[in-house]
Amino acid sequence: VQLQASGGGLVQAGDSLRLSCANSEGTFQHLATGWFRQAPGKERELVAAIRWNSEYYSNSVKGRFTVSRNRAKSTVYLQMNSLNPEDTAVYYCAAGPAISVVDPTVPDKYVFWGQGTLVTVSS
Repeated sequence: VQLQASGGGLVQAGDSLRLSCANSEGTFQHLATGWFRQAPGKERELVAAIRWNSEYYSNSVKGRFTVSRNRAKSTVYLQMNSLNPEDTAVYYCAAGPAISVVDPTVPDKYVFWGQGTLVTVSS
């Protein structure tokens, strides 16, 4: 599994961005996938995850962010709407065996990590 995250950039408050996480060596068929973010001086936190057909969102992004997979299950997306400066962070995608990622908020269960992509939201 080789994860490649992309789609970050500089946007203004209220704008939208879509991040992509591609598995260059296969699909996400049996993997749970999480989107984490880390802001300067803060701990890494899960913002959204998809495991089997279930989705999970942190309270801070619920209603604004949507996680999804393409039909081939080779790419996982994070659609981010109504962005605000508090969303500024490096975003990482991570994946692990769905059977192991029982609690999607626990980073340790994600075996594979992509490089981060920076999202900066200006006010």
